[in-house]
Amino acid sequence: MTRYAVAVLVVSTVLAAPAEPASMELREAIANGKASLGFRYRFEQVDQAYFGKDAKASTARARMTWNSAPAGAVTLGVEADYALILGLDSFNSTTNGRTQYPVVADPEGFDLNQAFVKYASGPVTVTTGRQRIIHGTQRMVGGVAFRQNEQTYDAVRVERVGEGLAWEYTYLHNVNRIFGPGDGAQPGDWYGNSHLFRATADPADNHAVTAFTYLLDFQNANGPQFSNATYGVEYQAQLDVVNLHASVARQSDWGDNPLAFDVVFYSLQGDFALDPFTLTLGLHHLGSDDGAVGFRTPIGTLHKWQGWTDRFLVTPNDGVQDRWVAAGTKLGRANVTLVYHDFRADEGGADYGSEVGMSLTYPIRDNLDLLVKTSRYSAEAHATDTTKFWLMLDWKM
Repeated sequence: MTRYAVAVLVVSTVLAAPAEPASMELREAIANGKASLGFRYRFEQVDQAYFGKDAKASTARARMTWNSAPAGAVTLGVEADYALILGLDSFNSTTNGRTQYPVVADPEGFDLNQAFVKYASGPVTVTTGRQRIIHGTQRMVGGVAFRQNEQTYDAVRVERVGEGLAWEYTYLHNVNRIFGPGDGAQPGDWYGNSHLFRATADPADNHAVTAFTYLLDFQNANGPQFSNATYGVEYQAQLDVVNLHASVARQSDWGDNPLAFDVVFYSLQGDFALDPFTLTLGLHHLGSDDGAVGFRTPIGTLHKWQGWTDRFLVTPNDGVQDRWVAAGTKLGRANVTLVYHDFRADEGGADYGSEVGMSLTYPIRDNLDLLVKTSRYSAEAHATDTTKFWLMLDWKM
């Protein structure tokens, strides 16, 4: 029996143990559950050097979410997605074999996004099953929600909230990746025995310090090379007109990783509220072990960081220093953001290239949003010139 199965058995035993009378029978909880529907359409175009043709992807995602009413301390949740192609399909989804086109990682098919049992007692919550896990800024652990097939986790998660201190521990058995369902050029799942721990303290008003440990042990397909042990600290503060976020971490090999390495990460970001503008200045340093291995964040929300063209999804062996600035404002009801990145190597200082991007979000209705986004990466010493464009409609009810 795997450790994951043992953990599920333990939690199931706890849930089955005698407890205070529930306020509602399970069948009533199911009957009184709430369902929601969502539909997201996206057109994505990728112009990437050395490909003779642009990728053009017209895709959509239909989502159904259902959560039960409480049955005593227990609630249930299910979420299913179906990603489909609507019209244009000249792109490499990583599963369709169309390698003559650039990658747009939106494979077609059905996926069970979430299926969990949640037990809440006082300040403690235990969730077992497939679930969404978001940590902080999603730099290390996130959901990659921009892709049509979201990243979720098969896990047992224990969370405790409290005044001044909150903590959580997660035993992670599987990463349900964006490349599923099924396997293609990338595996749709990473199986293994991983552990995630975070603890957050509030030493003063508007200040928070978080310590984290991530022991990632992936055991199938290309997972072992991304296994690592990461220990770090984050600090966040609201200081007058600036929201400050800083972090530092150290990473080494773990599990069955065939490489031996020791690398560091640090970041500093300031978000300034300068009405009617917002200004963000950031530095993200993903270090290198003498040019052999760069600091990696394999289960983070990678599209959110280091440029929207996704040229740095896997950190180069020489590491990367990303200096970036973003400015935003409102134009009527629309939110407009401009971003610039300068990328350089940690080892040797080579000029990798730069990227500029623009996004516009507009609420057409209360439950319907429009996104228009574009970015351009100009390569020097890493990857190739790449331009991406997105048009997206997101409807929820």
